Amino acid sequence: MSTAIATRKLRAENINLRVTRNQKALIDRAASALGRNRSDFMLEAACQEAESVLLDRRYFVLSEAESKRFTAMLDRPPASNPRLERLLRTKAPWEK
Repeated sequence: MSTAIATRKLRAENINLRVTRNQKALIDRAASALGRNRSDFMLEAACQEAESVLLDRRYFVLSEAESKRFTAMLDRPPASNPRLERLLRTKAPWEK
């Protein structure tokens, strides 16, 4: 059984959305461009965005000693990186 079929069979919950005609047309065009159906396209896009939001909000707790060490590392100037410096001086291909 393909992964797509197995995934569809595991789906037991519904999410209903109201959209404008233009939003629906945009989503349908994008899904079609990828050879996907609207539901699969929307689910993947929503899950990717949800993961991004949650990853951006991760936090961590440090002991006082770890916090001081971490802050010191952030405050220390970056080490010299000639390759990065050369890259940053290089014009992008579309700027040439």
